[in-house]
Amino acid sequence: MTNLSKYSLLFLISTFSLLAVGGCHEASPSDIGVEKVYVPVAPDYSDEKMWNIVHNDADGSGADVFYIPSTWEYDWTASDGSISHYADPSRSDHRADMKIEIDGVAEYMAEGNDFYSPYYRHITLDSWATLNEDTINRRYHDVAFVDVRNAFSHFLENRNNDRPFILAGFSQGGKSVVELLKVMDKATRDKMVAAYVLGYKVTPEDIASHPYIIAAQDSIDTGVVICYNSVSDVKYVKPVVASPNIMCINPVNWRTDATPAILNDTITVTLHPEANVLVLDGLDGSYLPNILDVLNVGDYHGIEPWVYSECLRKNFHQRIKAFRKQE
Repeated sequence: MTNLSKYSLLFLISTFSLLAVGGCHEASPSDIGVEKVYVPVAPDYSDEKMWNIVHNDADGSGADVFYIPSTWEYDWTASDGSISHYADPSRSDHRADMKIEIDGVAEYMAEGNDFYSPYYRHITLDSWATLNEDTINRRYHDVAFVDVRNAFSHFLENRNNDRPFILAGFSQGGKSVVELLKVMDKATRDKMVAAYVLGYKVTPEDIASHPYIIAAQDSIDTGVVICYNSVSDVKYVKPVVASPNIMCINPVNWRTDATPAILNDTITVTLHPEANVLVLDGLDGSYLPNILDVLNVGDYHGIEPWVYSECLRKNFHQRIKAFRKQE
């Protein structure tokens, strides 16, 4: 079974389970501002339980990979009756949900590399479903990004040992990659092989205020950002994750123009230069679960890390090799 079929199946089973549970959540848009909100305790990143770690760089020729997972939980009710808009890493079931994705990407990202992925208090799917970027950003920066930044600092100070690293994330994890780049100092950026923003956007404002955030132009440039979102038609672009977006690269042929590429012999992948998204022809996404009428509706958001996994596997090695040659 391919990575796409195996891990997208696990993702779908888990998503359907979450949908069933999510149908019982009590928060609604009208509750905002009056609800009693539960914020889980911040994780302690000196605790090994807060990490998923794979060591595969036996000869020291690879790199470290710091991966930030996406969104898994719906709003849920705490024991005191309050509503939480955040995952709780102290809960084994929430860690188990994130681990499905982490294990899936580690199968190719950790090949020949040392892989580190933290559990964190990501904002919920219901938060994204508000489609209100002020609400999303407030909840994200107040809680989720605090964890991401603390985890990355712990990684640099205690685990990285000044090695080259790749920064990668999917969806909310992709947003986290962009936000980390904004606060990353030059000495740290100089060790970064590349940053992979899978299923999220890099806005014109991001670039204007942080000109060192540079789009990848081919398969071997380093210190750059690889960004893409996939849809069946540009009319299905979802602004909450994919617009406005200033950069996109086709991970099948590593071009930034509209030259089409063939994936798995049957799928044509073409970059739409105005929308800066990938348009896929030949992929039936009808099996993807509709997530709150926001995602997986004409778009392929739920499978962004899997559909190009073999391309990404190869590209990690290409960019690491190119970076090592510059040392």
